[in-house]
Amino acid sequence: MKRCQPPAPLKPGDLLRVISPSGTLREMSALELGVEVWRKRGYRVESTPGFDDRHGYLAGTDVNRRTQLEIALNDPECKGILCARGGYGGARLLEDWTFPSTDPKWLIGFSDITSLLWSFSLQGISGVHAPLLTTISAEPDWSKERLFDWVEGRPLRSLTGSGWGGGQATGLLLPANLTVATHILNTPLQPDLSGIVLALEDVSEAPYRIDRMLTQWRLSGAFQKVCAIALGRFSQCNPPSNIPSFTTNEVLHDRLSDLGIPIVSDLPFGHDGENAALPVGVPVLLDGDRGILSFDPLR
Repeated sequence: MKRCQPPAPLKPGDLLRVISPSGTLREMSALELGVEVWRKRGYRVESTPGFDDRHGYLAGTDVNRRTQLEIALNDPECKGILCARGGYGGARLLEDWTFPSTDPKWLIGFSDITSLLWSFSLQGISGVHAPLLTTISAEPDWSKERLFDWVEGRPLRSLTGSGWGGGQATGLLLPANLTVATHILNTPLQPDLSGIVLALEDVSEAPYRIDRMLTQWRLSGAFQKVCAIALGRFSQCNPPSNIPSFTTNEVLHDRLSDLGIPIVSDLPFGHDGENAALPVGVPVLLDGDRGILSFDPLR
């Protein structure tokens, strides 16, 4: 993976476009609250035509959702793209699609937006794995300020979790939803994993499915290239009480602890809780002994 460059810092008055590249909108009140968060910061926020369409579980047809993305990318006044929600469908936009030659723009979102963040990284553009429009209003103030700090040109503070040992490693940060990332492995959308610090989170996946996905990473050889792993929240992933199972934490330890690399878990990012902004493709240091993910202050 090549180092990615963050777009020019945002400033109040800049235009941000709302797109729905994945699942159909179901949280209109949460969306409106999210728009207000950005507007109170001084930004102009405009909805891209078709953002509230519906096509089954998708926010419109592939053509419609791809058109939203292209409108935002090709709008010279637009400085950033705010993804409305996750769900499913982002990767479908990237089949037989050529990234337009435009000035770099911020892309902000997580979960299913992983596919778009990774696609931007292939162009050398650093997006932000961060709250969606439908989730940002529920974030604590420190998390909102963290996102604003980064996109407005200020450095990020370190994050602290639970260290598993393994010493320290430096590399380029590649955040992802585990499920989405697993289905991108060995496709043209996958960045080079050599020497990266992989940051993973997920939601509503049973422990056996997490086991299956991590085993796929092992069998494919992908983990052999990764220099460190940062684990966020795996929410709603506990097994039903009446079904024999490992816990999610037991699965993570079983499938990852023998890799011989620094690992930190319980970092404050992911679904259903604090979702600290993580820039894509920037240098970080992961200290597996102290449980700290720190960011290079040089942009």
